[in-house]
Amino acid sequence: MTDAIRVLVVDDHPLFRQGVVKVLSGEPDISVIGEAGSGEEALRLAVDTLPDLVLIDLDMPGRGGVSTIQELTASCPATHILVLTVSEDPVNLMTALRSGARGYVLKGVSAPGLVHAVRVVTGGDAYVSSALAGAMLYEMTHVTADDPIDRLSERERGVLELVAEGLTNREIGERLYLAEKTVKHHMTNVLQKLHVRSRVEAALLAQRKRLEGEGA
Repeated sequence: MTDAIRVLVVDDHPLFRQGVVKVLSGEPDISVIGEAGSGEEALRLAVDTLPDLVLIDLDMPGRGGVSTIQELTASCPATHILVLTVSEDPVNLMTALRSGARGYVLKGVSAPGLVHAVRVVTGGDAYVSSALAGAMLYEMTHVTADDPIDRLSERERGVLELVAEGLTNREIGERLYLAEKTVKHHMTNVLQKLHVRSRVEAALLAQRKRLEGEGA
């Protein structure tokens, strides 16, 4: 008999999380070894228990899903990561996969479908819901043709422009009449949409865009 797949379930909605735990716990080859309601809690538990797989949502308060995935990949390289989310945005899909996730499943998945995805990813293969495969292929083939800055909302562009000027989050908040926490939230979205890991990289992209516009 092979060892059971040890899973850590991460989602900030307790009722949904309990449902997922119930589904997975009903399988003889899967053992849920922990639950977490935030990225911070997930990192602590993952480092302590070293699960075979972390099943994680993207949209969570505090440390977001993408940031948590990046840290999990660095801290627990042997742990596989499977995203379970409501987001069908191909940008979020590609960002999650580039950050270290091995699979991406929508929350509308059936119980057998989720169990199958867990087994596939833990086995070392990648898994993406069939409904998202086409969007992923399109994103991969068109990413070089699109300007990622065009994906930003008007507010996110405004924040990015001020970052490019060297302003801190607090200074940006004062300039745009936003709470510093709100500015941080916008910056998180900017980094994800631009596929960069730091505000310095984001600022360089903004400066390049500005120079291209001036040279046009």
